[in-house]
Amino acid sequence: MKYDYDFLVIGAGSGGVRASRIAAGHGAKTAVIEHQALGGTCVNVGCVPKKLFVIAAHFSELFEASQGFGWQPGHPKFDWQTLLTNKNNEITRLNGIYENMLEKAGVDIIRGMGRFEDAHTVVVNDKKITADKILIAVGGHPTVPDFPGKEHVVTSNELFYLDKLPEKIIIVGGGYIAVEFAGIFNGLGVDTTLIYRRDLFLRGFDEDIRKHLAEEMQQGGIKLLFNQNIEKIEKQNGYTATLLDGSTLQADLIAYATGRAPNTSRLGLENVQLKTKDNNAIIINGHYQTSVDNIYAVGDVTDRIQLTPVAIKEGHAVADNLFNKQDRTIAYDNVPTAIFSQPPIATVGLTQEQAQNQGFDIKVFKSSFRPMINVLGGSSKTLMKMIVDTKTDKVIGLQMIGDEAAEVIQGFAVALKAGATKATFDATLGIHPSSAEEFVTMR
Repeated sequence: MKYDYDFLVIGAGSGGVRASRIAAGHGAKTAVIEHQALGGTCVNVGCVPKKLFVIAAHFSELFEASQGFGWQPGHPKFDWQTLLTNKNNEITRLNGIYENMLEKAGVDIIRGMGRFEDAHTVVVNDKKITADKILIAVGGHPTVPDFPGKEHVVTSNELFYLDKLPEKIIIVGGGYIAVEFAGIFNGLGVDTTLIYRRDLFLRGFDEDIRKHLAEEMQQGGIKLLFNQNIEKIEKQNGYTATLLDGSTLQADLIAYATGRAPNTSRLGLENVQLKTKDNNAIIINGHYQTSVDNIYAVGDVTDRIQLTPVAIKEGHAVADNLFNKQDRTIAYDNVPTAIFSQPPIATVGLTQEQAQNQGFDIKVFKSSFRPMINVLGGSSKTLMKMIVDTKTDKVIGLQMIGDEAAEVIQGFAVALKAGATKATFDATLGIHPSSAEEFVTMR
């Protein structure tokens, strides 16, 4: 049978764009379907605008620290509308870059919502499009639990487009999105409260790092309410949140960052009997193939590791395997990641707890110090950890919280991927004076 396309991608986010470009480069007739802005979550309502907001928020800390170095900044004034306008302009620029990239690669861009009619047919705007191979790369969306007053809250999507900056905000959640936005709003001068239902946020990350961040956030002025939750929200005095213990909090804005769900509900998966998990994430094998032979899936919609570089690698692998006769899979160990909190966290490899739970006999090296930018002004401290397997001397985990953590860990991630030992680290000369040199001088 002759199809309209060799390869049809549903979703033009990070994974979908990469897969379609590479497939077209291999000679496959390719199209990508997208009903929103090109670039997906990361470019539009995720990592890119978030990092811009984080940078804006960090200036307030830098202004304060600069006084110890002889600067007299006075009272800098922040203008939300300027940041919002410039951020939106940058996102529009990136959308255009993605469009040009796809067009130059020879990929057809189809605007609209795609829905399966059968395993080789997707309907978009009442038009049937057929393809030999189909990739689902539709990502996910923020979710809010059901409770009285749910209609009054916003999610991370809306936080990127607020008309004005609130004076008081409550953020609910304990993951990286909640933590990052708490740092953003606090840094921009907003009275910020973070509520989390467990005893400490960022579950799964290193315990020492989590505790250190909680201390730093509280020291920076963020109110942390752990083992607490909102029972109901009423619209009065802005918004009134009643907590589980009966106490109330007032805020101009209440934001929920309590989880994300795969965007599978409108895909018509029932028409192809495609298997999903209980949370509606698509089930795939080691080569990203779904339960339907010619349909594949990558990225957040599979609910594996929800990181942009992971989706990109997966999309690239699918295109290479299908149209360049390769047999590629992605290794999910030693995936570096960062939380752009204030101060930021970055990590690669195993945490101390994970290493112990997996039965490793380990040595833990730890260093806490005030980075040079805070020696003459500012009080924030950096914490670094190194986890070493005593049997092999291999470094199996690195964690850092402090300025430029992501930049530091990205470089050391290469060392872990290459199997570097503690002896290798010790033999490496440090760049002095820098925070990063602590990793090659740890005793």
